[in-house]
Amino acid sequence: MRNEILSLVVESGFEEDSFLEMLDYTIELFETQGLGTDYYGYHNINHELEVTYIALLSANLNNEESVKFSKDDLKYLFVSALFHDFDPQKSVDKPHEESVLKFISLDRKLRQLLDEANLDLEIIKILILRTTYPWTGQLRKNAEQQIQECFRNSELTRNNPEYQEHIMELGWFLSVVDRISGYALGDFSKAMEMAKMNAHALAWRPSLIVRSSVAYFEELLNKETDMCKTVLKSLPKHMRKNFFNTVLSFMNIRQQEISIQANYAYENLKLIPTIEKMTTREDPEFAKSLYSIFQELPKPLQFNKDRFEESLMDTNVILNTLRVNDRDGEIVGFAKGGPIEDYRLRPEIKDENYGMGNTVFLEPLALKMGYWGLKGGSEMRHLFIMQAHSKKYKHLTSFALRDVIRARISKEDAEFVTMFDPERWDYYRIRI
Repeated sequence: MRNEILSLVVESGFEEDSFLEMLDYTIELFETQGLGTDYYGYHNINHELEVTYIALLSANLNNEESVKFSKDDLKYLFVSALFHDFDPQKSVDKPHEESVLKFISLDRKLRQLLDEANLDLEIIKILILRTTYPWTGQLRKNAEQQIQECFRNSELTRNNPEYQEHIMELGWFLSVVDRISGYALGDFSKAMEMAKMNAHALAWRPSLIVRSSVAYFEELLNKETDMCKTVLKSLPKHMRKNFFNTVLSFMNIRQQEISIQANYAYENLKLIPTIEKMTTREDPEFAKSLYSIFQELPKPLQFNKDRFEESLMDTNVILNTLRVNDRDGEIVGFAKGGPIEDYRLRPEIKDENYGMGNTVFLEPLALKMGYWGLKGGSEMRHLFIMQAHSKKYKHLTSFALRDVIRARISKEDAEFVTMFDPERWDYYRIRI
C-alpha cells in the first residue's frame, strides 16, 4: 500500500520530500506503538493507509463539477488521512479525536514536516474532527465547537466563511472515505474479517457483528447519500463492485440470522449440546466441519490452530458440540479445551496454577454465524465444566468479555487473572 500511495503522491503533484517522510513516519509510529499490521483491531496501520490511498485516488479521479480539489486540498487530505486515527494511548480501539489532535499538535517532527510542506495545522485539525463518528448528538456538538475554534485560530479561515464551508466539505468527503475505503479494497472475506476485528477490539458480543454491520451500511447509504455517490462514482468499477457486494452479503446473512432466530422462537429449532465419542472425533469429515466453524472466530481466539485436527483425537482434550434438533443433527458450534500446560497463552499472563496439573483451559466458544445469542454457547460451557469436574480439575480458565466476567463473579465466584486493553477480552478463572 505504501508504494501505491507514493504513486498517487507523484500523480497529485506533491514536490516536497516532506510528504514521503510523513508517510514513512506514520508507518513507523504505528508499528512502534503496537498499532501495526499485527494489531488485531480495526484502527491499525492498514486502515490508516487504506483511507489515505482512497482519499487521494477518489480526489484525483473525481471529475464532478460540483466537487473540485485543488493541489492544496489534496495535500490537506493526505496528511489528515494519514494521522486521523493515530491515538497512541488508546484505552479502546476507537480513537479519541482529542487525543489525535493533542499528538499532532505536540509532536515536533510532524510539526517540522508540516512547516516544510507549508500546511496549516488548524485546517488539518478541522478535517480530522469532521471524521468524528457518529456525526450526531453530543459528539457532533463537541467537534463543531472545536472546529469553530480552529477556524478562528487559522489566518486562512478566520474571516473567510466561503473557505470555511469548503474545508467542511473536504472534511465530509474524508469522513465518508474513512468508512468506505476498507470495503472497496477487497472482497467479502476481507470485509468480514474487518467486521470481526472491529467487534473484537470494541468488545462487542459476536451476535452484534452482522446486525451492526447492516445498520452501519444503511446509515452510510441513507444519511450520507450525496457524498457516498461522489466518492463511489470516482472509484474504479471493481472497487464499487467490492463495496456493494459486501453490503448485499451482510444483508443476506442478516436475513439468515433472522430466519434462524424465528425458528428458534417458534420452537421449530432446538439446540442440543452433545458430548462426542472418540470414534466420531476421529472422523475426518467431523474434523472438517468443526474447523470451518473454528475459522469464523477472530484470529486472536483461534488457539492451537496448527494442530486443530490432531487435538480432536487427544484423549486429554475435552470436547462437546452444539447440534440442531437431535444428537445426530447438523453441528453449529463446539466447546473445546484441555490442560492449561498444552496452551501457549499471551506472555502477559502469569497463571499461578500453570504446571500444577489442576487447571483446564476452555478455548473461546465457537458457533456458526446466526446462532449466537440463543443460549447454545452457555449450555456448551456448562457441559464443558461438568466434563472438567469429572476429570478432577480444580480450576477452569478462559477468555471472555469483561462485562461477562463481571457478571460471573457473583454467580460462579469468577476472578480476573489478567485484563487486556483496548480489547477488554480478559483472562479469568473459576473454581470448579
